[in-house]
Amino acid sequence: MAITNIQTFAHLTEADVEAFGRELDQIRADIEQSLGPRDAAYIHRVVRLHRGLEAAARVLLCASRYRAPRIAGTLMLAVAKSLEMMELGHNISHGQWDWMNDPEIHSSTWEWDYAGPSGQWKRSHNYVHHTYTNVYGMDEDLSFSVLRMTRDEPWRPIHAIQPVTSLAVAAGFELAISLHDCALERRHLGIRPGNLLAKPNVDFARKLAAQAGKDFLLFPALSGRNFRHTLAANGTALLLRNVWSYLVIMCGHFPDGAEKFTTEQLRTETRSEWYLRQLLGTANFTAGPVRALLSGNLCYQIEHHLFPDLPSNRYPEIAERVRALCDKYDLPYTTGPLAGQFWLAYRTIWKLALPDRLLRRSSDDAAETSSERKFLGLSLTADGMPMRPAVHPGTGARQGLRTALAAAAAARRISRAARRRR
Repeated sequence: MAITNIQTFAHLTEADVEAFGRELDQIRADIEQSLGPRDAAYIHRVVRLHRGLEAAARVLLCASRYRAPRIAGTLMLAVAKSLEMMELGHNISHGQWDWMNDPEIHSSTWEWDYAGPSGQWKRSHNYVHHTYTNVYGMDEDLSFSVLRMTRDEPWRPIHAIQPVTSLAVAAGFELAISLHDCALERRHLGIRPGNLLAKPNVDFARKLAAQAGKDFLLFPALSGRNFRHTLAANGTALLLRNVWSYLVIMCGHFPDGAEKFTTEQLRTETRSEWYLRQLLGTANFTAGPVRALLSGNLCYQIEHHLFPDLPSNRYPEIAERVRALCDKYDLPYTTGPLAGQFWLAYRTIWKLALPDRLLRRSSDDAAETSSERKFLGLSLTADGMPMRPAVHPGTGARQGLRTALAAAAAARRISRAARRRR
């Protein structure tokens, strides 16, 4: 099962956890105090870049009769839509730029180029997902309602086709998330799904109609004889944007090392333990400046979950300090190449398409689902639980979760070698 006691799992004392939280609070305070013209200039540049790319793409698609400009226009439109969804819509809606008091770039006024209303997304994402990150039974982004990403989710026959289902989710990611957000909004308001004229359904239908009309009617119509070509280009740009955003989200939440938690962990959770859960429940991937921009800087998913309302252009410098904290407290900092992180996430989709009885590792000691019980038998207290963190007698360094994970992996290797010798 998932983690029930994050302090025990992390091999930290209560004092360590609170000290860890205070140091993260200090990082937040330092960044907030240093925000200024440099940051405002950054977001204004991104807005201009997005608008310029989209305008140029629309001109190419509407005016050109030749294949090469149409392909260029399609790719430019895909990049513009990715920029708007990831670095602008997602981050502005988190309130990252509210400190500027710019009415145009503010979470209360920005309506993004996206199938669902911003208000529904903000409730589902900003509140539910970021508050209850990777808590099974609370964070519905843990499965997007159709995928089994942890062994805490009971296997059902429908999960057998999730390697195919996941491809459908990737292709229609924008629509899938919008439907997901609308369903959560109905549930929050106590509205039954059959009430089609309920406000959440009407708001969603209006926004979807506006988006579909813009991309599949208005702009193709403006291109005249190029109607079919523009229609195909808009559909292709949306598909590329959907697949890219799906890839980014999967790499940030589902590779090995992104831990899952039970509601038991929430009962007495402190602010510092919330920080710790965000750190252990998310993952980064390596990216240069261009890929970071196109991903909305969600290549720094750990930093985003620690500080979702701090400007995304500050995540690289925040990441340096967070990594130093992980070294100090002997905590893992989960990151890796984009392709590698996605492979680990997609491997989980294939693996959990099978019933648990066909899987080798236990629900407490699997790559995608683990708990504090994975350390049983390594170093135990009288009640059978893992020992509290130790200090290396020679160096004085903490021996925390990172050391414990390495010990658990070594123990598994020794056990496998012993079985092979029998």
